[in-house]
Amino acid sequence: MKIINPATEQVVAEVEAADAAEVDRAVERAARACPGWRAIAPGDRARLLRRFADLVDAHAEELAQLEIANAGHTVGNARWEAGNVRDVLHFYAGAPERHHGKQIPVPGGVNVTFQEPLGVVGVIVPWNFPMVIMTWGVAPALAAGNTVIVKPAEWTPLTALRLAELALAAGLPEGVLQVLPGVGEVAGARLVEHPEVAKIVFTGSTEVGKEIAAKAAARVKRITLELGGKSANIVFADADLDKAARTAPYAVFDNAGQDCCARSRILVERGVYEEFLSRLSQAVLGVKVGDPREESTEMGPLISAEHLARVSGFVEDPYLQGSCPAGPGYWFPPTVLTSGPGDRAFTEEVFGPVVSVVPFVDEADAVRIANDTRYGLSGSIWTRDTGRALRVARAVEAGNLSVNSHSSVRYWTPFGGFKESGLGRELGPDALSAFSETKNVFLSWD
Repeated sequence: MKIINPATEQVVAEVEAADAAEVDRAVERAARACPGWRAIAPGDRARLLRRFADLVDAHAEELAQLEIANAGHTVGNARWEAGNVRDVLHFYAGAPERHHGKQIPVPGGVNVTFQEPLGVVGVIVPWNFPMVIMTWGVAPALAAGNTVIVKPAEWTPLTALRLAELALAAGLPEGVLQVLPGVGEVAGARLVEHPEVAKIVFTGSTEVGKEIAAKAAARVKRITLELGGKSANIVFADADLDKAARTAPYAVFDNAGQDCCARSRILVERGVYEEFLSRLSQAVLGVKVGDPREESTEMGPLISAEHLARVSGFVEDPYLQGSCPAGPGYWFPPTVLTSGPGDRAFTEEVFGPVVSVVPFVDEADAVRIANDTRYGLSGSIWTRDTGRALRVARAVEAGNLSVNSHSSVRYWTPFGGFKESGLGRELGPDALSAFSETKNVFLSWD
């Protein structure tokens, strides 16, 4: 597979694609490694994960530069992402010694529960945040005592491959963490179908997620799915309009809009709609799009020529567009649309730097429009009225909401979606439960 730098269109690497037979061999290695990994004392497993985190920290700049070249991320984002990988590993390094069972009062004896690892876990990673999303699945799975096979997206395998090397250097045994680059329809499909893979973690499109869920159901295989989004950014008239407008572009144009949490629908109370649109326009025109390696760059390219063509197909009559480079690279300008709720760009996940702005009448109307989607991943609510903020937060059908901010993901809090945005939750203290089975044991004292 030729790996392309999306900012230059230059080939940066060539990576051999795993076929189904190589997936089978990897699963066999992972299965052989399972008993030894789960038998490692919790404190020792924690130390290995901390050592892995420390090596990631020591190689943070190298990982960031790989992500810039492979995925077109801005240098600021890429450095944050390398730090997030380190932090997630450190967070779950604290889990093996705290993965407790329970003692439950029962007559005639003692009842205890154990948290048993599932076995071999497959983690299928998207191209938009390659090393971050990989780690969200890998870290808790390893902490719970599972072995892991990662199938990175075919466009962006470089950081996954390097992380696997760092894991070995940190002392993780052979077969505990493997990375298999390959085509989704071949390597990914075989990983999903393999009878020895106990669980699949998938982040990607809702359409592919449905296919994985159907295949997994045939074997009652455990799954965690983090899928699409079409999140709303709701701005009430009493909000701090300047802050809401100034921050709105970065809630949707970050990573060139290639983010399932992107607030790509801005709903504005009608009385301040024109004023907000004016402030938003100034902010959009100020977004700096360009060379991802430059410290001042705020938005880089789209991932591929194929994706650029798809995003372009959503835009016919823009209200406003910013600027972007004209040379090589898969560039698309920050774009504002004002078409109504029935427009395709308002209802479908564009996954690019395109935002639609529409007015609403009142609180009930805002909630109705926000919920009029098959997705339910994230969103923002801007108001100075605490009661309204709580009412709307409870009424909006989404898994991750922010009030007067755009924060969605913290590694120590749960992350996941409602409706067709996915199944299950990642991150936070409860993620271990997604990678273990509860075993109930009764000991009679008679």
